[in-house]
Amino acid sequence: MPILRTDSLNAGYGRTLILENVNIYLSPGQILTLIGPNGAGKSTLLATIAGRLAPLGGTVFLKNEDLAALQPGETAKTLAVVTTERQDPELMTCREVVALGRYPYTGRLGITGPRDREIIEETMALTKITDLADRDFTKISDGQRQRVLLARAICQDPEVLILDEPSSFLDIRHKLELLSILKDLVRKKNIAVLMALHEIDLAQKFSDFVLCVADGKIDRSGRPDEILTEPYIRTLYGMTRGRYLPEFGSVELPVPEGRPSIFVIGGGGSGIPVYRALARQEKAFYAGILHENDLDFPIAEALAAEVVGEEAWEPISKERIDYAKTLIKTCSGYICALDRFGTMNRGNEELRSFAVSLGLTDCGPNYVHQGTHGGTP
Repeated sequence: MPILRTDSLNAGYGRTLILENVNIYLSPGQILTLIGPNGAGKSTLLATIAGRLAPLGGTVFLKNEDLAALQPGETAKTLAVVTTERQDPELMTCREVVALGRYPYTGRLGITGPRDREIIEETMALTKITDLADRDFTKISDGQRQRVLLARAICQDPEVLILDEPSSFLDIRHKLELLSILKDLVRKKNIAVLMALHEIDLAQKFSDFVLCVADGKIDRSGRPDEILTEPYIRTLYGMTRGRYLPEFGSVELPVPEGRPSIFVIGGGGSGIPVYRALARQEKAFYAGILHENDLDFPIAEALAAEVVGEEAWEPISKERIDYAKTLIKTCSGYICALDRFGTMNRGNEELRSFAVSLGLTDCGPNYVHQGTHGGTP
């Protein structure tokens, strides 16, 4: 039985309906992530599920009880919420803010006992904010605040944790630490997590299930590998330029316009920084010869004017070499990103020799390292 579910839920503000007929099922030990364009209603939906907004229709069930009928104190023992709303409690240290998470257990006087204080210290250590314990909450960075508020929520010892953009304001290290903490909580305490994320790559890596919010409804739901495909993400976000590559969880620039003047010889990941450097500089290029299962292939396909490909696991054929030579003849320069050749890609060594025999310019130093020392004397 799901610990949290919605039945034909309608969400919005006042009389303004934003999302309708939302049916969500969240079981213990699962991470369910909402994704979708800005303004689609993710935050509104989370606020309604958390009981902070009244539903415009339908019902939210927590442990099979109507959330609207539960007392706030009882709800707080099961469900905790972390939002992006700025909070500025005056004259409170970070430890005191975290301690607020124990209020469902401390009675009307809010007096923490030895076990409460032990949980507070353990939670600060878990979220890596012990060094902030005695600092004024209003004097720390937004990223540090986010971790303190997460600690406060974890202190409630919830069975369900709802988070609205928990990685906002965090650098990459703390994004990964925060989401890893959530994964540990799910695994060790069997809690259920419902959150909204902007970072599709993080949703792909940390979620058990993904719900896509668009056009006033849940547009699609399923496992990340089912949902986060290039064609669907393009449609969901209305992308008209560039591409999303699920293999890397990355967004790539549009293909540079114009006639290609450079041929990039790559493979095994060596060409990826070259392709991206040329795309940044809006230099059209050809790429090859790449096996279709090569690490370079998806990025080259996204950024190059044309990719000369070869079947996976096969040596590069004379036919593909000859075709690549016809493209090289139209270029004024080449870049060889490879520093060695093996049996399967020996044809690329022949291709490089051909480029040299034509007298083409080796453009590697000109384009790959351009701007390397930008901002330094």
